[in-house]
Amino acid sequence: MKSRLSNRSLATRLLAVTALAGLLAAVYILAIRPSQLRWGATPEEVTRATPGDELVPSPTFCATRAITIRGTPRDIWPWLIQMGYRRAGFYGYDLIENIGSERGIRSADSILPEFQHPTTGDVLPISAVASMAFDSIQANSYLVWRGTAIIPSDGSLVWALYPTDANHTRLVSRVRLHYHWTDWRLLALDLFTEFGDHVAVPRILLGIKDRVEGQTPQPIAEEAIEIAVWLLSLAEFAAAIVFVFRCNRWGYAWLLGLAAGLLLLFALYAHEQVWMSAAISTFIFAGMLLLSLLSPSKANDHEF
Repeated sequence: MKSRLSNRSLATRLLAVTALAGLLAAVYILAIRPSQLRWGATPEEVTRATPGDELVPSPTFCATRAITIRGTPRDIWPWLIQMGYRRAGFYGYDLIENIGSERGIRSADSILPEFQHPTTGDVLPISAVASMAFDSIQANSYLVWRGTAIIPSDGSLVWALYPTDANHTRLVSRVRLHYHWTDWRLLALDLFTEFGDHVAVPRILLGIKDRVEGQTPQPIAEEAIEIAVWLLSLAEFAAAIVFVFRCNRWGYAWLLGLAAGLLLLFALYAHEQVWMSAAISTFIFAGMLLLSLLSPSKANDHEF
């Protein structure tokens, strides 16, 4: 009988963990992903055709993001054209995007003349292990990067400039990607893009805006704290799953797992102050510590 109860308890907890994963996936797919695919963009910008669309005619992933910058296209263009790994960086999460670059961990905070004149076909490193290529280049108007596959291209990224008045410009980014369903190694990179692109591109747009407008970029220490909160939230979520299977108060562990999962989504995609996420993560950690102290492990009962 004891073994039968233990098996039933295990099945219940497996079902609870599956439900937790399904709930968080639903929150991402239904509530987060649609807004991230059009972060900052107007309906007109989302539907407007841009140069480079023809490179990936039927994308699996298509995202249009935009931001208003106080400056003319001529002010913004030099910052766009010099972007890239081992070039000026991406002005975003330097601790991730520039790791291993011989130019240092920080993205440029000035115009670099040596990177102002790329030509179509030039290789554009985007990380230590991946690269794209320059495609169409129209100074002060648009810049198109393309994937390394030629026919058809497997991905494209356009940066387009649309002046709204004499002193302001809309910078629009569009990413179009065709997933590699038959190659698991490339598909893993595609899935990384699926979740990571929503984090990276808005920060890049904000980084360009700061530099053009003469604002101080995000301090490296604040960036480190933000990344640490992501990792801590992920660790807390994993720990909660373990607690679900090992604690008799597994229902509370499930709730802590839900809180940690929602916090991870919030920290990645809300683009709010990092201190808010750090404070919430601290409370979740305290809850897990309290649960581990009060709840015996390896229990066979059904106590919530």
